Amino acid sequence: MELYIDTANLDEIKQAADLGVLDGVTTNPSLIAKEKYDYTKRLEEICAIVKGPVSAEVIATDYAGMMKEGRERAKIAPQIVVKLPSTVDGLKACKAFSDEGVRTNLTLVFQPLQAMMVAKAGAYLVSPFIGRLDDVAEDGMVLIQQIRTIYDNYGYKTKLLAASVRHLKHMTDCALAGADVATVPFSVIKQMMNHPLTDSGLKKFVEDYKKAFGG
Repeated sequence: MELYIDTANLDEIKQAADLGVLDGVTTNPSLIAKEKYDYTKRLEEICAIVKGPVSAEVIATDYAGMMKEGRERAKIAPQIVVKLPSTVDGLKACKAFSDEGVRTNLTLVFQPLQAMMVAKAGAYLVSPFIGRLDDVAEDGMVLIQQIRTIYDNYGYKTKLLAASVRHLKHMTDCALAGADVATVPFSVIKQMMNHPLTDSGLKKFVEDYKKAFGG
């Protein structure tokens, strides 16, 4: 499973990249707004750090606006993936960009037929939101499983990107369900190598060695 970081914070991206296992970055208007920084400049800075796919979301909600913004975003760097909403206009823009050879990430997916439609339109990535479904008393992991089955049934090449990942159980369940990618906040990335038994075991190893050999 590929691992993306979901942030627009350069320090977090650098720290995640230093781990050697970061495959890409996703951003959105809310994450950029938190940084209070020019969107284009920040995308340029991110692309200088991460050579894998960097999803850059459009702000426009109409087809013409999405096409204009998307083409501008795509010029920033070769690894830019134009991020579009999973709406009727977003679907049309997805097909148009696919025909132009521009990769797209269709976001805010909350039901399996949205994922099927954007795959038919040639999306490079599809982003179902797990945590937000959990927030409204639905099971976000069921959606991941449904999309995986549909894509496998028909051989769609669109990568299934699990988004709105909140915690380690989400990550484990996504890996078991066969998600191609998970995009997560830095807080979750930092937790992935943690376990109290690892810490206590390492402490015991060191203590035993020092008792035997000093130091």
